[in-house]
Amino acid sequence: MIQPSNVFKENLAQMPSIDGIERIDLIDGKGAVVASIENKPGKQGSLTVYNYLQQTFGTLDSKAAEHGLAVFAEHTADARNRPGAHPNVDILLAIAAGGDALRIDVIAAA
Repeated sequence: MIQPSNVFKENLAQMPSIDGIERIDLIDGKGAVVASIENKPGKQGSLTVYNYLQQTFGTLDSKAAEHGLAVFAEHTADARNRPGAHPNVDILLAIAAGGDALRIDVIAAA
């Protein structure tokens, strides 16, 4: 597990590559996909974080969400001030605040 710094870019540099990943689906307790993060520009930072959380924690529970919020660093503070601006951080905030855990499914590129 990495020790997150206060700079998102520095944290990203410590995480596993996302080469070969098409997307990540977040699955609720009923088996429904509640969010998808695609491997495309503008989403690759979030994809990297969620892939790392899946490898480190296996599931997206409150402990994983708290760590993810630390990893997102300055984006977490911005997300708290501007709800909706960072939807993938908002998911972590909701789980850390007591929301239901989610399953993280990593979908390999074909």
